[in-house]
Amino acid sequence: MITYVIPTRDRHGRLSATLDAISALGRQRDAEVIVVDNASAEAVVAPVRLASGVPVRVIRLGRNLGAAARNVGVRHAAGDWAVMLDDDSYPLDLGFVGGLRGAPAEVAAVSADIRLSGGREQGGLPEVFIGCGVAIRVPVFIALRGYDAAFDYYAEEYDLAARMLLAGYRVAFDPAFRVEHAKVAQGRDMGTILSRLVRNSGWVIQRYAPAGERRATLRALRRRYLAIARKESAGAGWGRGAIELRATIRGQVRREMPRGLWDRFTGLFHAREALQAAFRRSPFRTATLVDPGKNQELVALALAELGVRVVAGDAEALVIGTLSPGPMLDALERRAGSGARVVAPWGVAEAMGPARRAA
Repeated sequence: MITYVIPTRDRHGRLSATLDAISALGRQRDAEVIVVDNASAEAVVAPVRLASGVPVRVIRLGRNLGAAARNVGVRHAAGDWAVMLDDDSYPLDLGFVGGLRGAPAEVAAVSADIRLSGGREQGGLPEVFIGCGVAIRVPVFIALRGYDAAFDYYAEEYDLAARMLLAGYRVAFDPAFRVEHAKVAQGRDMGTILSRLVRNSGWVIQRYAPAGERRATLRALRRRYLAIARKESAGAGWGRGAIELRATIRGQVRREMPRGLWDRFTGLFHAREALQAAFRRSPFRTATLVDPGKNQELVALALAELGVRVVAGDAEALVIGTLSPGPMLDALERRAGSGARVVAPWGVAEAMGPARRAA
């Protein structure tokens, strides 16, 4: 059985549209919906059953718990898998259900291919999911105590994914799990977003990064988000986040990852694996990084370890320079049929396959 867990706050019309979209998937005998009302000004009202027959429960909270509202929903779940959605995201079909039933025991979470109106969702990594489109084993979620409420929103998925890896699990990606994200603008403020990203991402690095690169990774994080803040005219938000991080970083409990596990968490392991496989099939001596994005420097490192020279001009291969699944898949689709050799830095086709040990 699966449980759709949907936190919501003051977006009644959007929630109603999402419930209609879940109903439109058709009859689901082994499914339920749990809506967690995150202290909306007016209480959420939902049908007891969708038109398709799927039962719905609403849990109203007395205060806004942020992403940790999902924890409440999962504690009430009857399903083996909690399909985490936002009130503006929903599966496009039921093609993912069979994959969940057949997922290897060591897979704690299955990430979705999250679609937007103009492409795919940004963020995430090969073993870090995005909260508006992921299925998580309920017993694992409960055993790990779910999301850390201190994060509120943003980067809480990175923290939970890190704890999954440390517990011996892995995160898989299933291209058959397709989720539409309407990404409603209501409640999204770039200053607040940047503030939380700086603080929360810094917490993740402080908690889990190997000692030898913790400081350098924190510096790179601050530089990255400062560049984004300047682009988005959200410098004040970045500043608030930096101040909060400085004040709270020493209070983060260290659970340093072994090198191999950290490489899985950051995506370096997956970049090495995919690029080595491409190189074995047909060696190339030069590459141009295209469509750069999250952790592009790790893609460049994996190429350097192969002895491949990264150049700005003509090269034997175009290597997509992001380890986020959505932007990587978008780049692959844009460049299909170009005639150039295009290499992805990790392979989604094998994402649900046997466990690969790198810890």
